[in-house]
Parts: sequence; C-alpha cells; structure tokens
Amino acid sequence: MSKIVYFDPDENNLAVVHPTGEVPIDELVKTVIPDGLSYEIVDDDAIPSDRTFRDAWVCTGSTITEDLTKSKEIGHEYRRAKRAEEFAPYDDVIAKQIPGSDADEAEAARVEIRAKYATIQDQIDAASTTGEIKTALDLE
Repeated sequence: MSKIVYFDPDENNLAVVHPTGEVPIDELVKTVIPDGLSYEIVDDDAIPSDRTFRDAWVCTGSTITEDLTKSKEIGHEYRRAKRAEEFAPYDDVIAKQIPGSDADEAEAARVEIRAKYATIQDQIDAASTTGEIKTALDLE
C-alpha cells in the first residue's frame, strides 16, 4: 500500500502517513496534509526499513534518503548520551567524595572515556555515509 509523505515544519522532520485503505488516498490527503504543504505519494518500499536516522529523512520526488548533516547531529546526540551514561558512576565518586572510593581512579576512568568518545566524535565528523556514522557508534 502507498504512503503519503510530507515535511512537517512543526516537528522539523518528514511525516509518513499510513493509509488504512478505508478512505481513498486522494481524499485522505485533503484531511491529513496541512494547507499549503506539498506531499508525495510513495510506494511502501520507498520508506527505509532502518529507522536509526529517522529524523534525518528527506524526500526528493518519490525517493526518501537520510540527510547526512542531520544524521551526524543525531549521531552526536547519541554519542553524548552514551558518554554521560558512562561518566555517571565516576561523576558521583568525584562530586560526592564517596568514602572508600578512589577519586584518582575515577578521574583516570573519565580520561579514558573522554578519549574514547573524542575518537567517536572525530569518526562521526569525518563520515561520508550514515553507515559510517553507525559504525562509529557501534550500532551495526
């Protein structure tokens, strides 16, 4: 079944409408597409199955691709979240001065984490495909 796609300026991404078949697609367009916005009707296979960079999708004609710049931004958000997750236990040791824990060891661990994620940041920045971003983030 075909899908309706349009750029949603409120969400700043590509919206995908999945018709149920109960209403003819040309009638559905009139009710779901906001006035003044352009849209495309695309085949199911035009919708990427990999949703990793879903918020970076763009539609040109009936082809949906991932915008590399937006994909990198998404990759950096993911990288920052993972780094913060790894930092958390060491941040507690340093900030709370937890008795019986070694602040020097915690800071050494944080240095290693910083270096790891600096390398990932460089790999994302240098990526020329979304596959390379996924590889840098170890998502494949």
